Amino acid sequence: MGLLKTIFIILLFSYAFKFLARLFAPLLLKKAAESMKKKAEQQFQGKQQQHKNTVPEGETVIDTQPRTKQKSKSSVGEYVDFEEID
Repeated sequence: MGLLKTIFIILLFSYAFKFLARLFAPLLLKKAAESMKKKAEQQFQGKQQQHKNTVPEGETVIDTQPRTKQKSKSSVGEYVDFEEID
């Protein structure tokens, strides 16, 4: 009798959890999305404000990275072109 009671309680909790998850999951996801959106907007506005403070209005700034020669890190060896001989 104890085994059946335990199985019944486990099933009851699992169905209750599924039911509550279907009710509250959309609300929790909506709140999480809103908070992420607010955080992204604040970061964007902060960067925009920082950019306005560093560059005078009407001036054009082009940011480029210096080109560096990348050395091959493979130690396979040198490529040798060959032709097949009949």
